[in-house]
Amino acid sequence: MKLADKYQKEILPVLQKELGLKNPMAVPRLLKIAINISAKEMLLDKKSGEKIVEQLSVISGQKPTIRLAKKAIAGFKLRQKDPVGVAVTLRQKHMYDFFEKLVSIVLPRVRDFRGVSLKSFDGKGGYTLGLSEQIVFPEIEYDRIDRVRGLEITVVTSGRNKEETKKLLELLGMPFTKT
Repeated sequence: MKLADKYQKEILPVLQKELGLKNPMAVPRLLKIAINISAKEMLLDKKSGEKIVEQLSVISGQKPTIRLAKKAIAGFKLRQKDPVGVAVTLRQKHMYDFFEKLVSIVLPRVRDFRGVSLKSFDGKGGYTLGLSEQIVFPEIEYDRIDRVRGLEITVVTSGRNKEETKKLLELLGMPFTKT
């Protein structure tokens, strides 16, 4: 069963009952997933930027956009509109497919994995997870990468607070650390 179907049939009624909500539209749900790779080597080498775009498109299944610097920072030798990173936003079917892959395949492949942190909630329905290597994704071929890079995954939900967001992510299968 796909995650989107599982949410509609199983998770939504359970969440509605646990949170004491009368309207099913008030139940928290996934809105989008944003994946971001920041890379300072994009300033020096154009080919590295192309490789980062290629790797992120393989990971996400969607073509990412190159993010540009908003203002110049002399201490970092950064000029306005210099490329500083790559990002992609997933919604609807792509979002559910990526989340399912993240929870069932990618996170168990992380070295010494004991669950994701409970401190990464923003209090407004968002959860951010950082991975130190992109090679935990099965689509990335280790022989073809030029450099190991980290990436940041932000899961945005319609939860109004940390508790609602945590409950939703737990029911969707996110493995949190045991305290």
